[in-house]
Amino acid sequence: MTGTTVCPDPPTPDCDDRDGLTAADGQVPLRAGRREWLGLAALALPTILIGMDGTVLHLAAPVLSADLAPTSSQLLWIIDVYGFVVAGLLVTMGTVGDRIGRRRLLMIGAAGFLTASVLAAFSTSAELLIAARALLGLAGATLMPSTLSLLSNMFRDPGQRRLAIAIWMTNFMIGGMAGPLIGGVLLEHFWWGSVFLIGVPPLIVLLVAAPFLLPEFRDARTGRIDLLSVALSTGAILAVVYAIKETAKDGFHLSSLGIALVGVLLGWVFARRQLGLTDPLIDLRLFRRPTFRASLGAQTFGLYVLAAMQFLTVQYFQLVLGMSPLEAGLWMLPMMVTGIIGTLGAPWVVRHLRSGTAMTLGFAAAVPGLALMTMAGRLPVVVGLAITSAGIQVVLALTYDVIVSSAPPERARVASGMGETGTELGMALGIAIAGSLVTAVYRAAIPVGAPEAARDTLGGAVAAAERLPGPVGQQLLELARDAYTNGVQLAVVVSAAIVVLLGVATATLVRTD
Repeated sequence: MTGTTVCPDPPTPDCDDRDGLTAADGQVPLRAGRREWLGLAALALPTILIGMDGTVLHLAAPVLSADLAPTSSQLLWIIDVYGFVVAGLLVTMGTVGDRIGRRRLLMIGAAGFLTASVLAAFSTSAELLIAARALLGLAGATLMPSTLSLLSNMFRDPGQRRLAIAIWMTNFMIGGMAGPLIGGVLLEHFWWGSVFLIGVPPLIVLLVAAPFLLPEFRDARTGRIDLLSVALSTGAILAVVYAIKETAKDGFHLSSLGIALVGVLLGWVFARRQLGLTDPLIDLRLFRRPTFRASLGAQTFGLYVLAAMQFLTVQYFQLVLGMSPLEAGLWMLPMMVTGIIGTLGAPWVVRHLRSGTAMTLGFAAAVPGLALMTMAGRLPVVVGLAITSAGIQVVLALTYDVIVSSAPPERARVASGMGETGTELGMALGIAIAGSLVTAVYRAAIPVGAPEAARDTLGGAVAAAERLPGPVGQQLLELARDAYTNGVQLAVVVSAAIVVLLGVATATLVRTD
């Protein structure tokens, strides 16, 4: 046995400490049986759910805006607070799972996600919904590390493990594709809260099936849980993002500047602390490696661009072009399909090109797609987003392996955690920063004399226009839609500039051969 866990020896069906036997151990690798494959089906439930979560909420944003009337910054918090909480807790939850048991953590997280989903569905105010989304993030942070850790331990045979991981990754794509369809249908027939209840039935199935299909794994070698580092990193990110959102909504104020400076100070203290720890939450020394920092940057900001474009496009379809939620969801499917093609095509690309070159070409392919999106209109946006998705997904299919392989073997696990954190952080930042940019452009274009709700969000403008006399309401609506479109176009241009910089970085810094 190579593991050092608190499980009994020999291992029982409910607790296993085997790290996987290889030919070097003089034994044949353990092949998975029926129970493990059924367990993989159970692990598919939370991964599909996570894949669906973002897409369905993007669709629901215009509808919940009309009901709860959140401010522009509150709407962004509703969408992105989940990602920020997950990013802040992901590495820590992996350590917690090693200590208390990964199956146990998965079940605790599933129960918490179920409860928070119900709270979100029946929220009666924007503040309550933001709190429920934060709780969803807390529970969601337990699901990703738990599912991947369990999967890696359940499938010891390298060939079976590769297949299992491929199936696991495909479940995210399935969730991403199903989200717009299921969410659109629900929003056509039910209230916005119904999108949060999608995950309740599969989570109940997971809670019932997990004790029978999933073994327990623990690792006594895990390091200590550094709660102070978690608080510092999360506080730094949230403070800076809060300042950005408030500045976009209300303009520059000393209070926003002060909050931003507090965030910067917390970030500086966090960085100094990490450099002094033997087992840091984030190993900043890894950033000295050009391939590591370029590939992590490519993953984080590639997802920034994809999340921003997806969120803004769904709002544009519904609030500017007047599509129904289901129609908007259907027009998002081309992006999902080309994204899957890019992901599945990436292994073929790297058979002929080194990873850095493939990443650069992926980013290069995304640029014309973003350029097409600046033309506005349904067809240019749909085609442009589909091209952008295909190019960036080629990159994202390669970055995780490059991130891990570019770190020293003894730091591979830390590098993996940083990659997962970058994924969530990139998506949350994309929505927060691009959304704030659109808000700033939008508010600058709406006259001060307009209703306050109309000045705050496009959804508010749509509602206000319905209450005004015909010509006046139509004039306000056209002005608001033009202002929002201008903001989206600027956000697309900024995203294109980011993609160009990422392409240059991957071309010059990523060296894997």
